[in-house]
Amino acid sequence: MTADEYCQNKAAASGSSFYYSFLFLPPQRRRAITALYAYCREVDDVVDEVIDRALAQTKLLWWRNEVEQLFAGNPQHPVTRALAPHLESFGITRERMLLVIDGMQMDLQQSRYLDFANLRRYCHLVAGVVGEMSAGIFGATDVRTFEYARQLGLALQLVNIMRDVGEDARRGRVYLPLDDLHAAGVKVSDIIGGNYVPGFETVMRKQAARAREAYRAAMTALPAADLRAQRTGLIMGAIYLTLLDEIERDGFRVLHQRIALTPVRKLWIAWRTWVFGPPARLARG
Repeated sequence: MTADEYCQNKAAASGSSFYYSFLFLPPQRRRAITALYAYCREVDDVVDEVIDRALAQTKLLWWRNEVEQLFAGNPQHPVTRALAPHLESFGITRERMLLVIDGMQMDLQQSRYLDFANLRRYCHLVAGVVGEMSAGIFGATDVRTFEYARQLGLALQLVNIMRDVGEDARRGRVYLPLDDLHAAGVKVSDIIGGNYVPGFETVMRKQAARAREAYRAAMTALPAADLRAQRTGLIMGAIYLTLLDEIERDGFRVLHQRIALTPVRKLWIAWRTWVFGPPARLARG
């Protein structure tokens, strides 16, 4: 199995919405973004799948060293070997790759976020920075496109958090800001226990409003000249905005289930966005 095949299998096996947005890219850009996605999955899996915290720390340290090896011209892992040919072409930097690991480190060090400012910092590391690297791969030509990518990353991560509230709670993690919970009269024990107390919907609607505001900010920042090149990111936005609609339509009942779109629906959204551009409601959030 080649390094590119390893990354392709990693991306396909995840079943992620991101995979569907890669399908329409030209080969070199598709290989680069698939390798970057596989890297993010590898370091994220350390946090999600390794129960022993000390072992997870050791694995993240290994990945830090592997990033150093990559930029020294000696990558060992299939993911970093697949990334190596694309570093210079698409402006993938050592600093940004290490920031992603910093975000995973936060998951090992804390399972609560006092307020949205702290949560936003986490979202930037695990999604906004990835958005910046992705925008470079897709062909950003204007510095404003990176602000679009950061805002889109925030929006996508907030939707992820909303979708996974119950799943994360069963792992002992609550990403909903504690000050929002307190203001709505919701206890962390309610989230952990899967109890739909009256204030829960209020908290979730606040996160939904933040996600939609981030979508609007992203679309405002995106220069018209880069609109076509960034269609892959816009596909992600369209899929996740549709998912947010479904979460809202279901009354934010996410403590006991994981609301998701079918693969066929994701593919349809991806094709439609690639051919016709983002839906008007994406611009409005």
